[in-house]
Amino acid sequence: MSSLATVALRNDLSACLDGVAPNAPIIVGCSGGPDSLALVSVAVWVGAHQGRRVISATINHQLQEVAAEVAVQAQVASKALGVDEAIVIPVNVELGQGLEAGARAARLAALEQLAAEKQAGAVLLGHTLDDQAETVLLRLSRGAGARSLGAMRTCSGIWHRPFLAQPRSLVHEVALEALSPLGLEPWSDPHNQSRDFARVRIRALLAEITAELGPGVVMGLIRSAELLRDDDDVLSAWSEGDFAEKVNTQDGQASVAIADLTELPRAVRTRVIRLMFEDVAGVDAVSSALTFEQVRTIDSLIVNWHGQGAVDLPGGVQATREYERLTLLRGKSRHEHREQ
Repeated sequence: MSSLATVALRNDLSACLDGVAPNAPIIVGCSGGPDSLALVSVAVWVGAHQGRRVISATINHQLQEVAAEVAVQAQVASKALGVDEAIVIPVNVELGQGLEAGARAARLAALEQLAAEKQAGAVLLGHTLDDQAETVLLRLSRGAGARSLGAMRTCSGIWHRPFLAQPRSLVHEVALEALSPLGLEPWSDPHNQSRDFARVRIRALLAEITAELGPGVVMGLIRSAELLRDDDDVLSAWSEGDFAEKVNTQDGQASVAIADLTELPRAVRTRVIRLMFEDVAGVDAVSSALTFEQVRTIDSLIVNWHGQGAVDLPGGVQATREYERLTLLRGKSRHEHREQ
């Protein structure tokens, strides 16, 4: 008989898949740790009841000597738990943005590609309520805005995080319940104990804050994320409407009248600027997102104009103010732009 914890996670996953096409396969990102193996076990049960194929995907980041062995162990555990297919995908991690960010980018890209190949309806990730609180605290420490502080969403495109409302302790309980009868144990990643990584330091800090202020800290961070997410949804919809109505986009550039921007609240105006950059930068916008300082410098072309020159941005994009218009363009010199 299944425990109440296991039943709770099964219900969470079933609800999370409500919007996924019937009978579409689902992919579980499986590191071999307790969170992801709990997710595999729950997905197998839900998949069987919904008529879905369940595929586990373990990403071998090739960053540790034991990485290949750990990946195989995760594959073996997934098969023992009953998945229809267990896949190991080796990736090369680009370290330009740091180890954590590079590994995450490589992992998500590999999972996204696999989802396309398998025509999967969802990729499941085992993030918990504690992961969400840590994410909010980490981003708060870096001065993030509402969009980032809104943190992870339960469902965002193909990405589904069904355990975001459940504490890590409960998810680990389910993992042990599923693995113990099979004589298996989850992988304990030594990186999760290394203070070289910001995520580990934030986890320790959150534990200290909780000890000092009480267990309500975690739920306070979660509530803040939810409220900020609601605010960001409204502001994003507003800015997307203004972008569509007021910005001209063609031939690798985006241009808008300064007068149309000055009438907008700053929170909307800066979002329009980001949308202009994303339109011009294209695929490079994902890896070259604008920083707060860059957006502020572009905004000064609108609200604090005193003849300053072009602003160089990532991906070979420039922002200029000429003829009472803000223009973002890519791959052209300012001289070429003036001649058009």
